[in-house]
Amino acid sequence: MLNVKEKLQALLYEIRPHRDGSPITNLKLDKITAAEIEQLTMELERINPNPNFLLDAIDLLEGAWQLQYSTAREICSLDSLPLGFKLGKVYQLIDVSNKSFLNLAYVKHNLGILSGYVKVTATFEPAIADLWPLANKRINIYFDKHYRAIEKIIGIETPQLNPFKVVSVNNSLGRVDTLDITYLDEKLRIGRAGNGSLFILRKVNDFTDQQYNLHR
Repeated sequence: MLNVKEKLQALLYEIRPHRDGSPITNLKLDKITAAEIEQLTMELERINPNPNFLLDAIDLLEGAWQLQYSTAREICSLDSLPLGFKLGKVYQLIDVSNKSFLNLAYVKHNLGILSGYVKVTATFEPAIADLWPLANKRINIYFDKHYRAIEKIIGIETPQLNPFKVVSVNNSLGRVDTLDITYLDEKLRIGRAGNGSLFILRKVNDFTDQQYNLHR
């Protein structure tokens, strides 16, 4: 019999469109399936092997994580692009020693006319919370820059457009974005943002594209 983690991963694999690695969003699912994912996620969160990861397992965050499923507005909007564009693989690359990370989403046209990416860089720190266990699982996030890039047009590389737009992100005054890491092991991570958005990611070891390093 499959355990909770295996059930969740099997369900996400089963409903993944075209097996192209792009994340699934709740907007593309029926309510019953989305509710099943949420139920399995909550069951898995209750047996989190590292509930105090900031104290004793923060190194597990290090590396490249690929987004499998999300209910976040920003991911849903990328997953509903117009004019034949579609969302590809989405990664989060984390550098624990520098407390920095970047979110990287590939975008391409169905006909291969254009391909590129959207990238956001940020730093993080453990949240200062009065109530346990939030202090052991919550991080504050400070976004830095937003990049948009076109890598190829009809198969031809376009370095002059990589990136073509870089914008500094203004963190709202008096408001800090937070993320609760509600499940973490060597291969799977679940997070819930301050607005309730859900993120399910798996650790990957085959991400080798160095042009997206954290210090760019």
